[in-house]
Amino acid sequence: MHWKESNLSSIAIRKIDDDLKGRLRMRSAERGHSMEEEVRQILRRALDQESPGPEKGLGRWIHRLFTEICRVELDMPKRTQPARYADFSE
Repeated sequence: MHWKESNLSSIAIRKIDDDLKGRLRMRSAERGHSMEEEVRQILRRALDQESPGPEKGLGRWIHRLFTEICRVELDMPKRTQPARYADFSE
């Protein structure tokens, strides 16, 4: 992925305790990149692990797949209840 300089943003994080900063410095050194890159990777992983939103769920993925492959437009029914995780405990 190519980024233009104008598409990048910066943030400053203040009041990080010395222990946390030291652990971050060690972790980034072990992985062979800067502390800034380590923070970017941590943030990316944390946000990617969040529960899928309405545009990222399995139903939306299937809808996009069939639309692209079959050139078929499917109507998406409105949800009346929030999505539930499958329960395989039985």
